[in-house]
Amino acid sequence: MRRPRVGASEPGDGHVAMAVRAAAAGDLARVAAIEVASFTDPWSATAFARLLDDPRVFFTVAVGPDGRVEGYVVAWFVLDEGEIANLAVAAQLRGHGVGGMLLDAALDAARARGVASVYLEVRESNAAAQALYAGRGFVTAARRRRYYRHPLEDALVLRRDLAPP
Repeated sequence: MRRPRVGASEPGDGHVAMAVRAAAAGDLARVAAIEVASFTDPWSATAFARLLDDPRVFFTVAVGPDGRVEGYVVAWFVLDEGEIANLAVAAQLRGHGVGGMLLDAALDAARARGVASVYLEVRESNAAAQALYAGRGFVTAARRRRYYRHPLEDALVLRRDLAPP
């Protein structure tokens, strides 16, 4: 059974107060709504529901002081590798540190599980996401041509090597 990971951030420097905790079934409708608003080829609420009890999955949400889910991250860890599979933040809170907080939580979980390297894919045109990942030490490892649909676009595969915990 996965233990909830709890973290918090305080407002300031453009950041908003948020807490980070393990995702729960009651979060899925809001997660799915953020997903649909964020991606042209979104995951379904059912796909997210399947992740809740998988011990290989790190599925965490960021919640505001009112308890409303404002972002989420999904990562999975197998042996010494991890993948950030999905990360999104509600549109009105992008650029306020929520994505970084979620990414940091996933990287901390990866280190705790002995993961040596973490990978992810990002749209070539998504400069904001690329800046977030570069700021956390991710570098381009490869390109996947025509990886994304709607619209068709290349993916950059990014990698971050982690120091032992």
